[in-house]
This record gives sequence, structure tokens and C-alpha cells, in this order.
Amino acid sequence: MSESDPARSGRVKLIVGVSALAGVALLGVLLPVRDLLTRALAGVEELGALGPLALAAIWIPACVLLLPGSILTLGAGAVFGVAVGVVAVSVGSTLGASAAFWVGRTLAREWVERKVAHLARFGAIDRAVRREGFKIVFLTRLSPVFPFNLLNYAYGITAVRFRDYVLASWMGMLPGTILYVYLGAAARNLAGLAAGGGASGGTARTVLFAGGLLATAAVVVIVTRTARKAIDRAVPHEQTETR
Repeated sequence: MSESDPARSGRVKLIVGVSALAGVALLGVLLPVRDLLTRALAGVEELGALGPLALAAIWIPACVLLLPGSILTLGAGAVFGVAVGVVAVSVGSTLGASAAFWVGRTLAREWVERKVAHLARFGAIDRAVRREGFKIVFLTRLSPVFPFNLLNYAYGITAVRFRDYVLASWMGMLPGTILYVYLGAAARNLAGLAAGGGASGGTARTVLFAGGLLATAAVVVIVTRTARKAIDRAVPHEQTETR
């Protein structure tokens, strides 16, 4: 093997990674992504008991292709209700985040490194991850300041252990998942009321549901603020500005 083989191999991986992600970006521009996800949700609803499994499976390509997960999360609440919707989204988003993590760590590693190289904030997070991987992943997942899809790929090039990444991501995403699924379920209930169909369980159930939604939103806000303060302590404040 010649001395140039490692360099050639690196260039090949970079070209493949850039080409793949460029193709993903082009698809995102050319295809009606939201319409496709909405149709996928409609198809999932028709699968009956297999619907939650299908929804969880859809999350994997959605995360790898950088598609907006909020549509799937809201839709899960509308289609399956709060309990089943939370389980389906929690499992699916964790699997999807794990898949994107490995793409970022292997095939697209060099592309991701170049993409985040100019972000001082990520550099600070990377250094913090070396000290407290689980804690930093958990806190950044709690905070909406850090975009979900970018973190999936970016954490792939850090030193965080995969098992810590998966567990911390699942735990950190759970509060937001519950809120968005709750919102999706609430939207369906409101649509039923607007159509004159009433809500199952009557007024008392509607009031309790609304109270639960408000309580969930309040908890998520408090948790998010607490997470941001903890991140500011763990990562230098001047390097956590959003862009």
C-alpha cells in the first residue's frame, strides 16, 4: 500500500459524505417534505396496532435526512393520543438520533468536522463533553437553543461514549416530547369540539386535559431554563451565544 493511500481514502470518504449530505439538502429543497410527512402520518394511522411501530421506524430516516421531527411528534399526539404517542416518538427519535450519530462518526465525519469547525460554541461543548459527556449531552438535549438535527451529527465527532449519548439523549428529549405530543392531542380534541362532535368524557375531561397541558408546558419551561443555566456553568458563557 502506498503512502498516499490513507490520504486518498480520507478524500474518498469526504467526497462520499459531502455528496450524500448535499443530496439530502437538495431533496429537502425539491420535495414537499411537510406534505410527505403528513401523508406518512395518515398512512400510519391506517395501520392500527402496527401504527406506533411504523411511526417509530419513520423517525430513523427522518433524523438521518435532517427532516423536521416536530411534524411527526405533533402528529403522534393527534393520531395515537398522549401515552402511546409519547412512547412511539421517544423510541423513534432516540433510534433516529443514534443512527445520525453513527453517520456523523463514520461516513460523514470529515464533513461534519468542517461544518462545525467555525462554531466557537461547539468547540466549548466538545471540550466539556470530554470531561462530562453524559451531563453535557443531557443538558443540551433539554435546551431548545441547540438544534436537534445538528446535535445528532455533531456529537458523532466528539469523544462521548455511545451508550452515554443514547441514554442522555433519550432522557433529555423526553420533556419536550411529552409537550409536543400533548399539543398534538390537544389540537385533535379542539378540532373535534370545533366540528361539533364534543369531547369524549365531556367537559370535565376537557378541563383536566387543558390543565395537564398547561402544567406540562410550565414544567418544560422551568426545566429548559434550569438546563440553560447549568450549561452556562459547564461551558464558558461567552462561547454559548446562538447563531
